[in-house]
Formats: sequence, C-alpha cells, structure tokens
Amino acid sequence: MTSTLILLPGLNCDARLWRDVMTGLGAQVRPLVAELGAEDSIAGMARAALALAPGRFCVAGLSMGGYVALEIMRQAPERVERLALLDTSARPDDDVRRETRRAGMAAAAEGKFGLVVRAMQAGLLAPQHLNTPLAAEVVAMAERTGPQAYRRHQQAIMDRIDSRPWLGAIAVPTLVGVGALDTLTPPALAEEMAAAIPGADLAVFDGAGHMSAMEAPEAAVGAMRAWLAR
Repeated sequence: MTSTLILLPGLNCDARLWRDVMTGLGAQVRPLVAELGAEDSIAGMARAALALAPGRFCVAGLSMGGYVALEIMRQAPERVERLALLDTSARPDDDVRRETRRAGMAAAAEGKFGLVVRAMQAGLLAPQHLNTPLAAEVVAMAERTGPQAYRRHQQAIMDRIDSRPWLGAIAVPTLVGVGALDTLTPPALAEEMAAAIPGADLAVFDGAGHMSAMEAPEAAVGAMRAWLAR
C-alpha cells in the first residue's frame, strides 16, 4: 500500500520547496503538502497538518517544517509511520537569533519585506546557488507567501520549545538530513539529533545549503527512498 507523505514547508515556503522531491519519489508515496501560512504557533501548525492527514502517514519537514514535524510527534505519535527532519534543529533559538528575527519582522512591518527576503538568500543557499534561477525561485516563494505569513512564522519559530528532551522517545524510522553548507542549521545540529533519536539515519547533502530539497533534490530523494524502504 502506498503511504501518504505529509510534507511541511519552511519559513515563507510553499509547495515549490518540495516539487523536485515529489517528482523524484514518484509513485512510491502519495504526497500532500501542508499549508501553514495562516498559523502563528508551531503547535497550531501541527494541528493544521494533522487535520488534513489520514489516520496513518509519514511526515517530512524542512527547517520550520522540521519543528512542526517534531510537534506532530508529540501530539500524535501513534499516527506517524516515519519521520524525516531536513535542515532543522531540535534546539530553541538563542538570544542572538531571536534579535535577528525581530529585526526582520520590524523591517517587514515597515514595508521592507522585499529587502528582507533578498538579504536572507546568503543564509538560505550555498554560495554557488546565489544569483541563479534557483535563487529567484526562492525569492518568488517568499513573495507568494508574503509578509504577514513571514511575521507569523517568525513569531512561531521564536516561541518554539526545546525538542531535545523528546528525541529519545521517537520510535519510528527517522531520517535526519542536512546540506553540507547549511549555515543556519549546520551539520553539527543534525548530528546531535541523529545521535539522540534511536536508530536514526544521517544524510549530508554535498553542495547544498539550507534549502536542500531544492538545492540537492536527487540526493534528498535518494536518502528518502532508503528511509521509506525501512
């Protein structure tokens, strides 16, 4: 039987984030991208995703989507068959990251969202992907989701809990993936999660930054195919 795969986008991302992964996985899964733009808390995003999911499903989240996936594991662990966490962290924000988020939110509130989006690219993408058509697609995603969703998402991310105490209780096949050049949630954080989750597999995607599902889709698909076969 084909499993439903709930795909959770990151901050100011939409279904484009997962397009190439969905194409690569083909008929191996029945993909369903959750719409999280209207929610202002990680718990609310998890409830929204659970409301559209079938009784049992696999779930994959990237960045903010990973925070939501971990919250789904807290809210309804009995419904999850497999868990994939890409370019994310179990840790809460530190003070420096919170101040950076607040500055971006303030600029967006002042009508400078376009500047905020473009300034974020250096953190989101590996250097070789900056100023390319792929970077333009990342910008277009953010523009589609808009400044209101950006501000809601940033607040939700800042308010998220520390998930590290929960990692040892995860009892489903788990993939932890990260771009080798990810500077926002670097490989050390992925290694920390993989070490804490019983039996988790760790995949590092060469040449990718924080947006690994778009930057290295073939590598992500390969890791996810192996994960789905476990």
